[in-house]
Amino acid sequence: MSQLPRFHCPAALLLGDELDLPAGTARHVQVRRMQPGDEITLFNGEGGECVAVITHMGRSDVGVRVTQRIDTERELAVRIHLWSGITANERMDWLLEKATELGASTLLPITAERSVLKLKGERSDKKLAHWQAIAVAASEQCGRNRVLQVAPPLTLTQAIAAASNQVQCTRWILSLAEGTQSLQNAISALPKPALGQAQDIVLLSGPEGGLSPSEEAEALAAGFLPVSLGLRVLRAETAPVAVLSAVGLLI
Repeated sequence: MSQLPRFHCPAALLLGDELDLPAGTARHVQVRRMQPGDEITLFNGEGGECVAVITHMGRSDVGVRVTQRIDTERELAVRIHLWSGITANERMDWLLEKATELGASTLLPITAERSVLKLKGERSDKKLAHWQAIAVAASEQCGRNRVLQVAPPLTLTQAIAAASNQVQCTRWILSLAEGTQSLQNAISALPKPALGQAQDIVLLSGPEGGLSPSEEAEALAAGFLPVSLGLRVLRAETAPVAVLSAVGLLI
């Protein structure tokens, strides 16, 4: 089943339904030069996936019939919410792709003091749509049935204020300061979640040049635990990927 071409289809997918694919999904199917009778995998990001057979290929529309429902999940045992200092264009795109592949649930771009890229207004809206499209494409490729959600950029102060009323969760900040605990120890110290509840981890990582001393102090005051990845200094886009990889393997 995994060998079938996979497409994100933001629509209700019910067994036996015949539907026209949304315009964006239809274009992707047409690019693959598929024909009536071909089977594809569809997922709408709400969990599970479906097998559908193409019933019609028009110039701008594609019709399908849902023939099988597969209730499978490929998510991590914890929900990781990545707060990432905005990096330069290509590096941020790469981080979005890899974070999706490695199972992050959400990504909040942080407009940090040392962020090279500053986003406002229409430019911010276009960049947000671009990043979300990268997450969708990465989910199609890697087999995830839920799509990482990219939030509108905030400053660290705004992000902490917005999260103040959220359910208590573990908060980590990647730090080069002395006395930080290792990632392995941080994972070992995670509290056990209540039965039937998923655990949430907020991971804060800086842009090129890292978070400023004042930003790091603000995060620590908000309950973020400083975590180290060792003696080497990783790039801004590499460090969170390393954490996501380790969490996926160890939890």
